[in-house]
Amino acid sequence: MGVKAFIKKSVTKRMFSIERRNAKRAKVERERRASNAPHLVEYFHEAGDPYSHLMVQVLPEFCRRFDVELKVNLVAPPPDWAAPEREKLETYARTDAARLAKRAGLTFNHTERQPSREQIEAANTALAAALGTNAFFEQAEQIGAKLWLNEEFDVSAQAHADHETALQDGAERRDARGHYLGATLFYGGEWYWGVDRLHYLEARLTDLGAATGDNPSPIFAPPVVPSGAVSASTRDRPEIHWYLSFRSPYTGIVADRIKSLADAYGADLKLRFVLPMVMRGMEIRRSKGFYIMSDVVREAERLGIPFGNICDPVGKPVERGYAILHRAIELGKGYEFAKSFLSGVWSEGIDAGSDAGLKRITERAGLSWAEMKPLLGTDDWRAVEERNQSEMLSYDVWGVPSFRVGDTAAWGQDRLWVIEEALKAAASSEETSTGAV
Repeated sequence: MGVKAFIKKSVTKRMFSIERRNAKRAKVERERRASNAPHLVEYFHEAGDPYSHLMVQVLPEFCRRFDVELKVNLVAPPPDWAAPEREKLETYARTDAARLAKRAGLTFNHTERQPSREQIEAANTALAAALGTNAFFEQAEQIGAKLWLNEEFDVSAQAHADHETALQDGAERRDARGHYLGATLFYGGEWYWGVDRLHYLEARLTDLGAATGDNPSPIFAPPVVPSGAVSASTRDRPEIHWYLSFRSPYTGIVADRIKSLADAYGADLKLRFVLPMVMRGMEIRRSKGFYIMSDVVREAERLGIPFGNICDPVGKPVERGYAILHRAIELGKGYEFAKSFLSGVWSEGIDAGSDAGLKRITERAGLSWAEMKPLLGTDDWRAVEERNQSEMLSYDVWGVPSFRVGDTAAWGQDRLWVIEEALKAAASSEETSTGAV
């Protein structure tokens, strides 16, 4: 490993360490108490964003549970660099939000279309007029419901509201604090995106003594992935297709759990490797990368998964890894090699770009380095990667890790519960068709 790479690795490890995060939190709280300031939480709402529609349904309860001052900001959709496959992202977001709403006991009824620009503008006019009022969340939920069902709503009485100024102010505040999406909460230097990250903020505020009651349960608790065999069974082994990237930190913390889920349901785990986004020509700006890494750190901490001693495999290390992974899959050692590689680069600081590092990764996966080394620099894996990528995109997901059972696809290491439900549905359907009881 070169000096430059070593320095980058050391800086990254320190920047995203739990110790540094906790020290920053303590500093924020000292300053807040010294100035006698409230627990200020900022919320960024985007009209036409399914996740924002879910957030406005839970934030009134959040405000009842915690002694916070909540400031609402309006924002426009994310810029193109943050949504390079915008149409696919919008389609998937509607599907994902509907699943999440059902799981969380919320409401998201929608037509199979995105609201028009004119509808979004009318919604923002009405939302801007409601800013700062006690009825904002009630009105935002009503406005969102009409917006998603393609219903008309009268904004003539609020036409005076300067929604352009509100949107600009919200964008400037969000940009200054380092994010790019709606449905986000900001408190004390950290971001929380969506209903399923709210529990982190709840826990933080509870630790600070800001809870107003004695309800310890989060508004939406993270679903648990089974770790043992379950009763669901099928005549034929179901298949779980796992779209993965060696350069994805979220992929780096999901390997054990997707294998546990597959084992629990007797499923065949199919590895579908794809190139990282940056190697597919997509732009990942600092704010996006910083949020992703911060989020992965707390997810890994909650799940008890080692993470943080990182040696970024972008570029040649990924290509070298895929050359071996392609052959490892043929030999029935695909999972073992993928797990070894991901653990190596995301939690052990192993340089997969070096022969010594890749040899270590390879041999502990039960593969012969003497047999695998000649594969480095070959391109047989590229045609497979292209097919995997095309298949993944055909299901309206364009990031990793993503998973698929039949026609049900889910994006994100926090969406394994969607895959479990698909496995249960497949088992139930087969039992019905065979007459099993």
